[in-house]
Amino acid sequence: MRPGRAFFAVVSVLALVLDRQDLIWLETYAQTLASTVIAVVALGSLAFTPFTEQYARESVPREHWGSPLFRRTNRVLTAVWGAVFAVIAVAGLIAVEAGRHGDWLNWVVPVVLLVLAVKFTAWYPEHVRGARPVA
Repeated sequence: MRPGRAFFAVVSVLALVLDRQDLIWLETYAQTLASTVIAVVALGSLAFTPFTEQYARESVPREHWGSPLFRRTNRVLTAVWGAVFAVIAVAGLIAVEAGRHGDWLNWVVPVVLLVLAVKFTAWYPEHVRGARPVA
C-alpha cells in the first residue's frame, strides 16, 4: 500500500474508533496532517520517480517517457505540488493556533494555492516544450 493511501486508511479507521475527545483533535489537525503527508510523499518521490510522472504518462507518448525533458518537467511539477502542500500544512497549523481568526489560512490560502498549482501544471509542460524540442 502506498504511504498516502495507508495514511488515509488509518485516519478513516481512527475516525470510526476514537472517542469524542480524541476525534476532536483529529478533526482539528486533519488538514494539516493530510497536507503534511501529501507534501512528504510528493517531495520524497523526487528521490525515485516523481509522483506526477504516472499522470503525465497518460497523456505523453511512451517514446518521450525516458527523455531528460520529460523527467525534468515532472521533477519541477512534483516539487511545486510538494511545496504547495507544505505551505498548506503550515498555514493550517497557524490557522489552528489563530483560532476563529485563522479561517482565511485554512480556506482561502489553500484554495488559492491549489488553483495556482493547477494552472502551473497546465502551463509549464507547454512552456518547456515551446522552449526546446522534446528529446
